[in-house]
Amino acid sequence: MLGLLALLLAFTFSAALQRYDDRSQTVVAEADAIGTTYLRARLLPRGMHDEVQALLRQYLDVRIQEGRVDATEPVLHESLLHQAKLMEAQLWSQAVRAAEQAPGPVTSGLFIQSLNELIDTSGTRNAALNRHVPEIVLFLMFATIVLTTATLGYASGIAGHRVTLAAFVLVMLIALVVYLIIDLDRPRRGSIQVSHENMLSLQQTIGTAPGHPAQPDSPPNAPQAPRW
Repeated sequence: MLGLLALLLAFTFSAALQRYDDRSQTVVAEADAIGTTYLRARLLPRGMHDEVQALLRQYLDVRIQEGRVDATEPVLHESLLHQAKLMEAQLWSQAVRAAEQAPGPVTSGLFIQSLNELIDTSGTRNAALNRHVPEIVLFLMFATIVLTTATLGYASGIAGHRVTLAAFVLVMLIALVVYLIIDLDRPRRGSIQVSHENMLSLQQTIGTAPGHPAQPDSPPNAPQAPRW
């Protein structure tokens, strides 16, 4: 039973850690997509790029806020998601208008390509945040823990001796591993959170661009260069 429990703990911990890594990678991918779209917005016809870049800055702020919303605030989370979808629709409308005014592959074509990637990475990040270890696996793990500890206690009673210190240490270690699994698997609650350093660095870079005020809330991290 201890061997089965060790196998279940290892499998579940690996699955939760993999999902945590996937969430972290989607944040980096979305930050790169937003930064690339922001740069390529300068290729749009005159009079459009300033409006598009301002909308992208607002979109970045909303995405950062949405990533920090706790699981206890589902109404705020849904509101920010809806606001981000509306901004994506506005950006796509701008892209369509730019394609009508300047249908060249360099002017509007590159911007449309990066904007399409931005929308895709946004959906991928939302899906990664909602992807968890299957509930049936967690239930099986909890049931195995209860049966194993009960068996240890029963065996100690049959043998006629008290539970040793090693058994208490074993139970505490099992509880710690279970806590880490649950914390990794629930990104909107607990002490282990997905880092938004790339998004915050991009926010600082965009805020300190010429003609735009710096945002004091952003940490002084070195920004990751967006792909061109």
